[in-house]
Amino acid sequence: MSVDDKILEQDMIAWRRDLHSHPEFGFEEKRTAAFIAQKLREFGLDEVVEGVGGTGVVGTLRRGGGNRSIGLRADMDALRITEQGDKSYRSQTAGVMHACGHDGHTAMLLGAARMLSADGDFDGTVRFIFQPAEEWGKGALAMLGDGLMTRFPFDEIYGLHNMPGLAVGVFQTRVGPIMSAEDNFEIVLKGVGGHAARPHSGNEVLVTACALVTNLQTIVSRRLDPTDIGVVSVTELLTDGTRNALPGLARILGDARSFRPEVSAAIEKQMRLIAEGTALAHNVSAEVTYTREFVPLLNDPALVEEAFAAARDVFPAENIKVRREPMTGSEDFARFLDHVPGCFVFLGNGEGSAPLHNPNYDFNDAGLLHGANFHASIVRRRLGAN
Repeated sequence: MSVDDKILEQDMIAWRRDLHSHPEFGFEEKRTAAFIAQKLREFGLDEVVEGVGGTGVVGTLRRGGGNRSIGLRADMDALRITEQGDKSYRSQTAGVMHACGHDGHTAMLLGAARMLSADGDFDGTVRFIFQPAEEWGKGALAMLGDGLMTRFPFDEIYGLHNMPGLAVGVFQTRVGPIMSAEDNFEIVLKGVGGHAARPHSGNEVLVTACALVTNLQTIVSRRLDPTDIGVVSVTELLTDGTRNALPGLARILGDARSFRPEVSAAIEKQMRLIAEGTALAHNVSAEVTYTREFVPLLNDPALVEEAFAAARDVFPAENIKVRREPMTGSEDFARFLDHVPGCFVFLGNGEGSAPLHNPNYDFNDAGLLHGANFHASIVRRRLGAN
């Protein structure tokens, strides 16, 4: 028996708001995971496993005799941000909030699980993957490291994210790169600090740091091919100085974005050269630590076409869009695509929505049914009818 859309929508709103009120940071999603597991068992899934990759949950639903399987993934974690506003379901956890809509993503996938378990109109296996710790790029790797692909195998995978600025009911995706890699860097400058009144008596590092921050901006503008997309952002400058003392140590932190490994490698190479050269010019030393936290998210061309076909079952034709340009934000959904092909899509969260990672952000409940229906549609299309 199929589920009534109005009843399902109201239930998803209640689930989403409950999750919003009780946000949990990455790998701390114990209440969230328990909530998800309880719902999946209530829906009658064949198997529900908790603790995958720490706090992840995988639900399995089988119908018919088909041997093909699909993964559907939602992220569960919240951010260390203090929520603003006075809505009745605001965060009850000090300093943590769902500022990226993962509460909505989870509710959408729960809704799809309920729909598919009720009508069973497919032939094969669906894996409902609820992932921890997406925000800092460790959750997908943790689930994969815990044997996700061997314990719960699937042939292809789909995921989605809400998008502020797009009207509710708008669907977007694109072939190939859709979200960027994220690299993190830290540059430590070491010199000799001293009295602010006697800069000549030491080799302070603050002027060096300021020069280096400026010099790093030449990587994208002068060292990369203009046809490549790259971003280098310095986000922190920390020193051991004080009002009347020149610092002897400075730390420069930031991140870099790109869509090809060759570009990431070029950014790292140029950063090391610039840091060492700038330090040498100021008679101090530089140490560069460069790490790769997220890999580029590359959509499979054939599965993008399938996603568009599934979207036509859910959205008006005029609301189905090809995204022109990739987004320089990052997503660790990309880690799953090292193992199977997949497709990641964006759904509108409202043109007036606050930005992601903003203390005034809130997931738009009007989009919940769209996401659940899209998940269900892709399963029915890819696994066929029983």
